[in-house]
Amino acid sequence: MAAGATGLFTVAPAAGVLASTVKGGGEAEAWFRKIKGEHRIVYDASEPHNGFPMIWSWVYYKTNNESGVSDDNATAVVVLRHNAIPFAMEDRLWETYKLGEVFKINDNNTGAASLRNPYWMPGEKDYPMPGIDGIKQLMDRGALFCVCNMAISVYSGMVAQKMERDPEEVKNDWLSGVLPGIQVVPSGVWAISRAQKNGCAYCYAGG
Repeated sequence: MAAGATGLFTVAPAAGVLASTVKGGGEAEAWFRKIKGEHRIVYDASEPHNGFPMIWSWVYYKTNNESGVSDDNATAVVVLRHNAIPFAMEDRLWETYKLGEVFKINDNNTGAASLRNPYWMPGEKDYPMPGIDGIKQLMDRGALFCVCNMAISVYSGMVAQKMERDPEEVKNDWLSGVLPGIQVVPSGVWAISRAQKNGCAYCYAGG
């Protein structure tokens, strides 16, 4: 991870993307008021972890239900940051920018780098077992998903440089392809702190 981070921050300034971050975050601040209920948790999803940021969110709702807590009285907040940001993006971006290859996320159906978002509306083999909710289903239950603008800025700049394209154009394309209902926040670490300020317990969303 350290080597990747070093490469990330040496390439990005040359692409001129770090200056174009969300200013103020007023809309993002307001978004946290959607957190509801007595039971609140924030999942720190910094890596893909084979879909576990979504799996643990599903487990959270399932076990709350089994212990007598309705979805209306619980909220899971999932912060997609660093290498987990592609889960916030539509299939078009996965195919155009080869996000599966860039972020080392394979399609369980083919064994090759994924050309689609496997966890938005998952198919039969996307999770290790059937019946686990995808991002869309979790959001319908009240889960909140956000994505790190800083990571989008940096990684889109890296990809733009590799493709010999304008970094601002690529970043804007990535932002335009953020899935409906997912909030762009200034940074993932910013969002984790705001979620905790709004009463969420912290959980690292690893495998």
